[in-house]
Amino acid sequence: MDKNVKIIFQDGLEIEGKSFGAYTSAAGEIVFNTAMVGYNESLTDPSYKGQIMVMTFPIVGNYGVPDEKAMINEIEAWVESNKIQVTGLVVSYYSDDYSHWNAIQKLGDWLKANNIPGVYGVDTRAITKKLREEGSTLAKIVADEDIEFYDPNTDNLVDQVSIKEVKRYNEGADIKIALIDCGVKNNIIRCFVNRGVEVIRIPWDYDYSTLEFDGLFISNGPGDPEMCVATINHLKQSLQEDKPIFGICLGNQLVSLAAGASTFKLKYGHRSHNQPVQLAGTKKCFITSQNHGFAVDDSKLPAGFKTFFSNLNDGTCEGIRHESKPIFTVQFHPEATGGPVDTEYLFDEFISEVKKYKNA
Repeated sequence: MDKNVKIIFQDGLEIEGKSFGAYTSAAGEIVFNTAMVGYNESLTDPSYKGQIMVMTFPIVGNYGVPDEKAMINEIEAWVESNKIQVTGLVVSYYSDDYSHWNAIQKLGDWLKANNIPGVYGVDTRAITKKLREEGSTLAKIVADEDIEFYDPNTDNLVDQVSIKEVKRYNEGADIKIALIDCGVKNNIIRCFVNRGVEVIRIPWDYDYSTLEFDGLFISNGPGDPEMCVATINHLKQSLQEDKPIFGICLGNQLVSLAAGASTFKLKYGHRSHNQPVQLAGTKKCFITSQNHGFAVDDSKLPAGFKTFFSNLNDGTCEGIRHESKPIFTVQFHPEATGGPVDTEYLFDEFISEVKKYKNA
């Protein structure tokens, strides 16, 4: 029989559930994810570092877990990083039986192997309503022993998830993209490699001023963007140049901060596969995947920059672009897996700008 565990919120609310992952205690910021599929990708997304994820979809685990060590082009084939990044997982109903062509193990066994607690048998709808009304908050999963609450936003989470040494993919290709790794999702690298470019993956605080490359990309990542002082300072110099720049998620926030704008923490963040965004100046709408707790205040964009996309749910900024230079960013994930891929064309636009710059 699965053991009893408690989810304890910072305001004192306690919810009892059953354990299906590692029987251990964990603390972090509790957030909800409304995606219906893709729990393997979400759990390994570095942007979730330090967070307890509540899945709103009622059945989780029914398609199992693929081989997390399978590699294609030196990249993990079925997950977004080399390990589970969340602090804990909360679901309504956990399916111990699974069926999928590439599954090799149960979700619960995968959590146990990574020492990550999982809780089921709770009213995730009630938790989601609480977070929507009150905002994301601190919580802890208490199993074998009680522990203190932990606020991950007080730490430099990017430093914890970023690569430590330079790594190259598809080396020798004509087009070279320097990728600042703030917690990059594997599918971003795949999107570049599949388009025939070389990716030079560098640590978040790396001084790339002497590095030879044709375009600069800034990845997604966890936590407060203002923690990334080194990255922001390097980007300030890059914005003075004409080399193409593309940022996604945290990359959008870092480029905006380097340009002179500001960021703020959202009430409960955008974490789903179905966020609608509108291309500025048009009536075009795209459905996007998102995972972030901070946003850019586009009312404070400096001269030369303008809003690129806006969120149709709450009106927040979903990207910026420069009026004359090949610089643009988006808050959402064009590389989303499992989907949607409505905006993956942005990789093609960026590479097109890089080719123009290289051949000028």
